[in-house]
Amino acid sequence: MNLYDLSGSGPESEKFDPLLSTDQFRIERIISHAHATPEGEWYDQAWDEWVIVISGSAGLRTANPDQEFTLNAGDSYCFPAHQRHRVEWTDSDQPTIWLAVHYNEPKEAES
Repeated sequence: MNLYDLSGSGPESEKFDPLLSTDQFRIERIISHAHATPEGEWYDQAWDEWVIVISGSAGLRTANPDQEFTLNAGDSYCFPAHQRHRVEWTDSDQPTIWLAVHYNEPKEAES
């Protein structure tokens, strides 16, 4: 897979491509076209997530502390588990390509 291949992506929805998954972590590529988290919604996940913007840019907001910041190509950020966050905007002039690494995911209860 080529990280810059935009096949199958478009403005109608974000594209999430799983790249690698083990018992310890998951890596996915995300392609956003002027997307944002719906108003009033927040991500609040039970695992840590590190993101890096490969191309394009994005505005992110965290709660507790309330911070808004911009990530440009090459910038990264780590969201610890349960840090509420949202995407305020992504680039409207070009696709924003992210890599997200999810780790420290709680193990499912064994039956």
